[in-house]
Amino acid sequence: MGLVTSPLPAASSDALTVLEGVRGRLGEVRLPLPIAGAEEARAAVAGAVAQLDDYVLPRYRSLDAPLLAVVGGSTGAGKSTLVNALIGHPVARAGAVRPTTRRPLLLHHPDDGTWFEDARILPGLARVRAATGSPATSAREAGPAPEAANSIVLLADAAVPRGLALLDAPDVDSVADENRRLAGQLLAAADLWVFVTTANRYADAVPWKLLSEAASRDILVAVVLDRVPAEAEAEVSADLSAMLGREGLASARLFVVQEHRLDSLGMLPGAAVEPLRGWLTGLAADAAARSAVARRTLDGAVRALAGRVARTADALDAQHSAAAQLAADAEAAYREALARITASTQDGALLRGEVLARWQDFVGTGELVRGIEQGVGRFRDRVGAFFRGEPPPAARVETAIESGLLAVITDEAGTAAEDTDRRWRADPAGRALLGADDLSTATAGFEDRAAREIRDWQGALIDLIRAEGADKRSRARWISFGVNGLGAALMIVVFSMTGGLTLAEGGIAAGTAVIGQKVLEAVFGEDAVRRLAKTARADLTARCGRLLDQERARFDERLAGIAEDGAAVAALRADASRLAQLGAGTAEGKGL
Repeated sequence: MGLVTSPLPAASSDALTVLEGVRGRLGEVRLPLPIAGAEEARAAVAGAVAQLDDYVLPRYRSLDAPLLAVVGGSTGAGKSTLVNALIGHPVARAGAVRPTTRRPLLLHHPDDGTWFEDARILPGLARVRAATGSPATSAREAGPAPEAANSIVLLADAAVPRGLALLDAPDVDSVADENRRLAGQLLAAADLWVFVTTANRYADAVPWKLLSEAASRDILVAVVLDRVPAEAEAEVSADLSAMLGREGLASARLFVVQEHRLDSLGMLPGAAVEPLRGWLTGLAADAAARSAVARRTLDGAVRALAGRVARTADALDAQHSAAAQLAADAEAAYREALARITASTQDGALLRGEVLARWQDFVGTGELVRGIEQGVGRFRDRVGAFFRGEPPPAARVETAIESGLLAVITDEAGTAAEDTDRRWRADPAGRALLGADDLSTATAGFEDRAAREIRDWQGALIDLIRAEGADKRSRARWISFGVNGLGAALMIVVFSMTGGLTLAEGGIAAGTAVIGQKVLEAVFGEDAVRRLAKTARADLTARCGRLLDQERARFDERLAGIAEDGAAVAALRADASRLAQLGAGTAEGKGL
């Protein structure tokens, strides 16, 4: 009976658009961080993509294509022998050496060849055409071949009913990893399963894992209980039927093949498989039944896919959360470093040592101390005269400030790097991102970059002085003091707070800052001095922040593409919802 085609439902093009969008988004999912569940999630994503490519999308595009019945099962269950019996003559390799099925064999009616010769289904497998009407042994390697797991043998045989193809798959528990992987891929591409087991192996764990997956997809399953001793048939069949019911497969068709002696060609008696052959032939001949099987399997596959996509969204969200935590750890380490640098510029710490000595040389320590002892107010009127003489070079003050500030910035950058490296290595995801690289110190050349930034800040501060003294009334006074001298005074004022100093140092630093402040006030006024100091300090903080951001970038770069916003997660969750609706619509004839 020829294949009867039917038009696609009107809503199918919309459903196909949804599925293609899901395929594209799944293809972009990356789960690189080795967090809990990541390995399983990566395998689930790969499986979802493979099923979309191998089965769901092809079947959506060709609902009227022949059904693909995959014959699968455990090692030695007799799959190839069963296929030969169904066809009526030897086509598949059968024997004692395992695995016998190294390259899958797809048997189809000659009129159905065009459905399987191209990449409509299983596009990742190359096609090898066997001679029509002859055993496929010559096209199926006698020993392991590198390309075996990446190709499929096509054999046209008139004994296969039109509208149905049989695919003899590798063992689901094969000793060869590639065979097991390929068996799983082929079963995921099936419209229906013919699952073969034996009287002494039907309770094995591996087949039942796959049968449970079949139940979750609502795929039509025919279970063949092979090599059953006649005296044990009733007992074993009842036990297997009960197991199928407990696993959600109560509707599965159960066929029993009793133990028989094979003939000289290794063939079972035709009558042994007649019930199964009759069921498959009747299914192939009934266009409505074929359509119902395809729709049922497609419906189940889409619903199962909805669950996979939802779990993928969860896994991607977990990746983003892990990456966000690593980013937060790096940000916190460098933010804390910036806070410590800022504090050191506000608590008088930089007025110790060399900076204090150079400033005292510049303004005259003796005058300063006497001024403090007699009261600051008494020498306020003498400040201008004090600076009209030729002072020591203000550049020495600037150099001392640069040196002290550079030491602080360099030390804090190193501390932040060490802290971030330590936090990341305490986290499996962070360890994976760092690998063998040591990021626990500041980057090469950081000290030179920091020194240039400090000099640029000092230059910008001088520009502030010039801009502030540009009006004609104050110009004469600030020129008399010297722009560099005023710049040095402003730097001292910026670092003038005395917290953290000893009492002796505090008194000297406080008096030092007062002189600088009063000089500036004499030239620019009190409000202007506060504004200049605030602007200069904000500029310094911003420059230090940029330096540390540049240092942190080497950590952030390792998170590129992981610590994203929730758009991808939200899109996958929306996909899962749409797929669930499509899966429900299939059963009702709405969505597909």
